[in-house]
Amino acid sequence: MSIIEKKEKNLNQLISKLNSLTLTYSQPTHDVEKIITEKNEILRKKLEIEKKNQELLREHHFLKEKIKSLQLEVKKRLELEDNFNQEIEELSQETENLVSEIEKWQM
Repeated sequence: MSIIEKKEKNLNQLISKLNSLTLTYSQPTHDVEKIITEKNEILRKKLEIEKKNQELLREHHFLKEKIKSLQLEVKKRLELEDNFNQEIEELSQETENLVSEIEKWQM
């Protein structure tokens, strides 16, 4: 963001200089119009860049929230998987105990 702020500051300084040029020097009308046109073009580009920056910030925020949501979902699924594996292990142990009991009765 610091780079963007520096560029914006430089752009604002340039616009100020252009404004002062048109107000202080007596130049032919064509030159003044050219400077005004350039100034307006720079302002238009600045606004366009600011708009794109805002869109990128919104998209970044959205994606950040999406990542958090997906991370929570993955965490929940891992917990479910762990619980499932634990239950399978318990059932396996119970099955082994039952088999052992059956073997005792058969003898």
